[in-house]
Amino acid sequence: MTKQAIHMDDLIEKDKDTTARPVVAIFVMLFGLLILILSMLVALLYGAADVGITAIFDAIFHYDKTNSNHQVIRDLRLPRIIGAALVGASFAVAGAIMQGMTRNPLADSGLLGINAGAVLVMAISFAFFPGLPYYYLILFSFIGAAVSASLVFGVGSLAQGGLTPLRLVLAGTAVSALFSALSEGIALNFRVGQDLAFWYAGGVAGTTWLQLQVMLPVVLIMIIGAVIISKSVTLLSLGEDIAAGLGMNTRVVKIAGTLIVLVLAGTAVSVVGAVGFVGLIVPHVTRYIVGVDYRFIIPCAAIIGAILLVLADLIARTINAPYETPIGALIALIGVPFFLYLARKERREL
Repeated sequence: MTKQAIHMDDLIEKDKDTTARPVVAIFVMLFGLLILILSMLVALLYGAADVGITAIFDAIFHYDKTNSNHQVIRDLRLPRIIGAALVGASFAVAGAIMQGMTRNPLADSGLLGINAGAVLVMAISFAFFPGLPYYYLILFSFIGAAVSASLVFGVGSLAQGGLTPLRLVLAGTAVSALFSALSEGIALNFRVGQDLAFWYAGGVAGTTWLQLQVMLPVVLIMIIGAVIISKSVTLLSLGEDIAAGLGMNTRVVKIAGTLIVLVLAGTAVSVVGAVGFVGLIVPHVTRYIVGVDYRFIIPCAAIIGAILLVLADLIARTINAPYETPIGALIALIGVPFFLYLARKERREL
């Protein structure tokens, strides 16, 4: 074990409130994977038209294009369920890294305007470059997320007293409102509102196998990268001075972490739209269960985030079948009270 790892473990174990729970984390990962698989199976079974378990296995292993049940399972439900799992993992990991690096309990790609920036660039793409391949949309979403994040951190830093968690959220809210207004203006002026309505509401209904072919390797590589830098994120969460004192190059870690966050958020938005609060809720729940060591938080958050989005998509399809409820609205029912609780708690600690 390296000197840095030894020091980090000592620091984590010093305080009972910051104790890592590796045994619990392993259990969460194993049990969480089982729950995720079961959730995906249930999501395949139920929807506007319920199907049997036999039809699912036949559709996967003996696909028949003339069978309507096979088409529903193979071409509609399976890609959207896999897409929901990837999106949930992406938002959750992005939120965990943001909260760890900035030591901001309110950090989330939606609250900080990153999602709105990605949607704005997608609106521009639909208006001026219709018919772009999906991998270009991912690239443009990443660029929009980067511009939005830069603007939020820049505006938040201008205030007297420097950047605080609440100021960061306020700056994110302002930038989100601005970018959302610009997106709607572009949609109205260039008559692409119908194309953008899906991204405003949030949902994985339009996910295709082609999108997954592009998205899957990107998300997996970024999550692996997040796991690789997880030790350094843990040190940053304990304080930048502590991390620098142990010889860590904080600038490199922050650049790597920011790049991972932007790619994950941009990729997720290009599929599901501007769904917020996933990256806020999941890291907090995960941290409460497994402790503050990001070596455990990141993989556990990825699994819990995937479960959350798969179940949210299932509810969205079944609560008012055959119509669909926007995933963003369902997540907000949990996210808004959770955010208000955290904001009040943060205010008391100031």
